[in-house]
Amino acid sequence: MNEIVEILKNLDWSPFYISIKTGIAATIVSFFLGIFAAQKIMGATSRLKAVLDGILTLPLVLPPTVAGFFLLLIFSKRRPFGIFLFQIFGIKVVQTWLGCVVAATVIAFPLMYRNARAAFEQVDVNLIYAGRTLGMSEMAIFWKIVVPAAGPGILSGTILTFARAMGEYGATSMLAGNIPGKTGTISQRIAMVIQDGNYLTAGVWVVIVLVIAFLSVFFMNVIASKKMKQQKKW
Repeated sequence: MNEIVEILKNLDWSPFYISIKTGIAATIVSFFLGIFAAQKIMGATSRLKAVLDGILTLPLVLPPTVAGFFLLLIFSKRRPFGIFLFQIFGIKVVQTWLGCVVAATVIAFPLMYRNARAAFEQVDVNLIYAGRTLGMSEMAIFWKIVVPAAGPGILSGTILTFARAMGEYGATSMLAGNIPGKTGTISQRIAMVIQDGNYLTAGVWVVIVLVIAFLSVFFMNVIASKKMKQQKKW
């Protein structure tokens, strides 16, 4: 017990802060992109929907290292797009915190997209028809009727997206590296201290991750139970 207390006193909390910042930034980006993509997919034809859905969901089923490989090919300063970003805008993605955000966003985005799409599909179409009858624009109907009605599902997707973005390891390691105090996340720190044989410190970080994951699942279940109660009232 004394050893654990001593570890906590001397623990470098930068991986925690980097992971939190990365998770929040990736969740914000995934939130708007996921809702936008889900909205567009809903209005697509069945064939186009199947193709686009497969592409948007691909990062969820690919090994993170494969996704990291493609990201590295895209954003490397030796590649056309990476050269363009750096020379024109001065933006460097590889081995930067921005790389952490990009990698986490790509890996976590499918969770936001699929939850948003599933939530939109469950919205009562009569609400949409009522909005049109009242003369509301399609954009107003979407943000004032569809999104609030799909709120529990969207919120669940947001929580899952944050948890996944915070725990991302493979793609982040390949794109952003493991620079202490800059791109070193909790997942990377766990792998590093295990390689050093420091299982006690790794255990402390694992407990921290487990607490965050448990809280994420807990809040998601609370939201789901509230939604079920509302449906029973209806």
